[in-house]
Amino acid sequence: MPTTSRAARRRAELASWVRARQGISHSSDIRAAGFTVHDVAGAVSAGMLNRVRRSWLVTPECDSRRVAAARVGGRVTCISAAAIRGFWLPDSATDEKTHVAVQGTASRIDSDAVRVHWGSGPAPTGRNETEEPTLNVLFHVAHCLPRREALPVWESAIRKKAVAAEVLARVAWRSSGAAALAAVASALSDSGLETLFVDGMRRAGVDVVQQVWIDGHPVDGLIGSSLVTQLDGFAHHSNAADRRRDLEADARLVLRGYVVLRFDYYQVLFQWDQVRDAILTAMAQGAHRRPVLAAR
Repeated sequence: MPTTSRAARRRAELASWVRARQGISHSSDIRAAGFTVHDVAGAVSAGMLNRVRRSWLVTPECDSRRVAAARVGGRVTCISAAAIRGFWLPDSATDEKTHVAVQGTASRIDSDAVRVHWGSGPAPTGRNETEEPTLNVLFHVAHCLPRREALPVWESAIRKKAVAAEVLARVAWRSSGAAALAAVASALSDSGLETLFVDGMRRAGVDVVQQVWIDGHPVDGLIGSSLVTQLDGFAHHSNAADRRRDLEADARLVLRGYVVLRFDYYQVLFQWDQVRDAILTAMAQGAHRRPVLAAR
């Protein structure tokens, strides 16, 4: 009876140990932690752990993306890893397949099950890792997505404090696309939507100063001295009080001499030409050079 109790306790300890490591671990790491093949066999038999590709053990609740990576001997990367870490992703940057980084010498990869990334990112990775480090995740995002979609992911990583902008600028990316993103990524944007807007205007030759305080409140962007831009996210104005608050703020700005242009999520993502042209037209009319009544 004591033997049975000890075996059950060891199974529970092993399952808890694997669960603390994001629900997945290589058998060599399990052995190095002091667990035996009998502990592993008992946990698998009891349904506490499942085997993946012989050498990997996962808990039943382990994230399916980590499991998919282990099945092909790779690491979760790109937008799949970004999603796991809670980085901002545009709706267009979704994929039913898990994005997985594998060694250049890897073979027999089922590309129907995963989206394979063969290139190596700038940061080294451990042999038994199932997820890429942040720098490599961003490296693959830069290669996989168009710049307009990749930059918000990079800036979201900065806002989440997964990496600092000054660190990105010092990395040897070995990729012109990633280096270009590192040169412009910053922590100023409050959201991926703001990143898209500012980068789009920058490419149109317009400088937007972000998060400027006017009349005691921050505005999303200020062009010149008097053209204010405000952006409404996808879930913005969930109630009438929020809408009234924004209308009141816009009115106060107009009364002080500012011109306020407000755009929503759909316009910035799917009607960008109209957004850009509206701002360029307002500038042609001198909206960014009007005298204002209040000091910023």
